[in-house]
Amino acid sequence: MYELTLNSGHQMPALIMGFSAVSSEKVDTTISTAIECGYRHIDSAWMYGNEKEIGDTLQQLYKEGKVKREEMFLTSKLWAQFNDPKDVRKGFMESLNKLQTEYLDLFLIHIPCALPKTADPFPQDENGTYLHDNEVHYADTWKEVEKLQKEGLVRSIGISNFNEYQINRILKDCSIKPAVHQIESHPYLADVKHIEFCKRNGIAVVAYAALGSKTRFWATDQDPVVLEDPVLKSITEKRGKSVAQIAIRFQIQRGVGAVAKSVDPERIKSNFQVYDFKITEDEMKLIYGLDKNWRAFDMAWFLGGHRYWAHQSNYSED
Repeated sequence: MYELTLNSGHQMPALIMGFSAVSSEKVDTTISTAIECGYRHIDSAWMYGNEKEIGDTLQQLYKEGKVKREEMFLTSKLWAQFNDPKDVRKGFMESLNKLQTEYLDLFLIHIPCALPKTADPFPQDENGTYLHDNEVHYADTWKEVEKLQKEGLVRSIGISNFNEYQINRILKDCSIKPAVHQIESHPYLADVKHIEFCKRNGIAVVAYAALGSKTRFWATDQDPVVLEDPVLKSITEKRGKSVAQIAIRFQIQRGVGAVAKSVDPERIKSNFQVYDFKITEDEMKLIYGLDKNWRAFDMAWFLGGHRYWAHQSNYSED
């Protein structure tokens, strides 16, 4: 199993089982299958709404001797409704307690944007307009996350969905460098310059939506589908591999972690089988050539206009 060395000194398994949009009813079989075939890194988040079920399943697997806690790498994320510095610890502890563990291996700020506190994790007004909190600055959120690491509650801390300006702001104004940046990346969004920027600064990169996230609920018929790309299919035909395996291997081979998500047992097993082959240099060039700078998670429908949404083309804090 390939691991990335983090600037915190810890090792992080590069192939990651994701739990976004995994229903509570399917958590048990999904985790059990993943651990049986070799996954040791679970990517969760408060916002996914299934951390209690993840914790319950892991506790049962520990009791059965299928895996030990120290063999697992558990990641969670601070949802935007806890970005206010006074709420960071509460958000963290909710995830820690649901996952039923004494520490997390990695804790990320899910997005740099704070949101108002409502019962709905995607707060809206009576007219259906999404609500934002533009007063809380992500650097102040980060300073509270730093305290959690200093107290030993989490071994490594990081960010997700930030841009270079925001990372530079944290590097300049805060005391602990992020260990990980989790970003959307797949063959249609290679994000080469940003990944190089992170690596230059000693920040490991993890790609979410590594398979293009075809099942996201806001997808349209006009959106490109990564797993149907003819170039990727031509590579798979030569190799006898699946398109998903090629897309995952692409990330790992360039030193980027990959979040692969499925609830189908056979696909979970297949997605893990990426260590017995290498993509050739020519094939890597072909995959890089597919880059469309296309985001499945541009989130304009939700975060468009938020002061700190990182992926606005005119982003500025001046």
